[in-house]
Amino acid sequence: MGMSNLTRLPEFILLGLSSHPEDQKPLFALFLIMYLVTLMGNLLIILAIRSDSQLQNPMYFFLSILSFADICYTTVIIPKMLVNFLSETKTISYAECLVQMYFFLVFGNMDSYLLAAMAIDRYVAICNPFHYVTVMNHGRCMLLLAFSTAFSYVHSLLHVLLVNRLTFCASNVIHHFFCDVNPVLKLACSSTSVNEVVAMTEGLVSVMAPFVCIVISYLKILIAVLKIPSAAGKRKAFSTCSSHLTVVTLFYGSICCVYFQPLSSYTVKDRIVTVNYTILTPMLNPFIYSLRNKDMKQGLEKLISRIKFQMNRLSTTNSNKIRGA
Repeated sequence: MGMSNLTRLPEFILLGLSSHPEDQKPLFALFLIMYLVTLMGNLLIILAIRSDSQLQNPMYFFLSILSFADICYTTVIIPKMLVNFLSETKTISYAECLVQMYFFLVFGNMDSYLLAAMAIDRYVAICNPFHYVTVMNHGRCMLLLAFSTAFSYVHSLLHVLLVNRLTFCASNVIHHFFCDVNPVLKLACSSTSVNEVVAMTEGLVSVMAPFVCIVISYLKILIAVLKIPSAAGKRKAFSTCSSHLTVVTLFYGSICCVYFQPLSSYTVKDRIVTVNYTILTPMLNPFIYSLRNKDMKQGLEKLISRIKFQMNRLSTTNSNKIRGA
């Protein structure tokens, strides 16, 4: 669809994962299931942490916020995807596209900084256990959360404002399933050099800073664990980090594949990789943390038992009322 001599396109067309009509309904069913699993899994994590006194510590505080961010992260993307799978037009307005881009960047950055905060927590717990309570106190946890949130909002606003200053005057077809920065930049008629320089400087620093923090934390943890004389002690120390390391690998592995490359080399393969960290990782997080973490597993079992008890109690009450009537 050509729109020449326009500085502001009224809408974009999201090409999605596939342009074949026969693929749309199966993709709709697949991503609807993934979205519902993501919502349910992360909501159960939040409820289990909030309701279990054994999980009231900084690690699980950050995990509950991470689960909330993951719910928001996928909600920014998947509902529009689902609508487009069943729609013939697959359009998104210019304003809606920028809003989606903004909140995608916000919650994506929040994820990376929360993962860094969790790495710091593991470092203090393993390398400085006697001062853990005083170092990772409530005030510092709230400070880390406030920084993660504030920086994510400012960082995202910068990139969206830079996109908003561009001129779009040719194709309005975004070769992606949502308004990501790189696919939108490829449609610009005006120069995107400022955007690319900012992305490769400020953007790179904003992504790499938490990653470097994670790497340094785990290097120090590794050094500390190797000094533990018993094999059982080493296994116990590593077991507290395995879930977090798995999530970090999934999240940052995908991001590096997509964003740390020139804009001109962005291809359809990057669309598929993007599914990994935008949809697959938030869906898998609850399973990773519950299956590989004994405390979290016990917390979820307690929550499910309480839910079953309340349901049975409600069912018994209703049955008694029916008999009485």
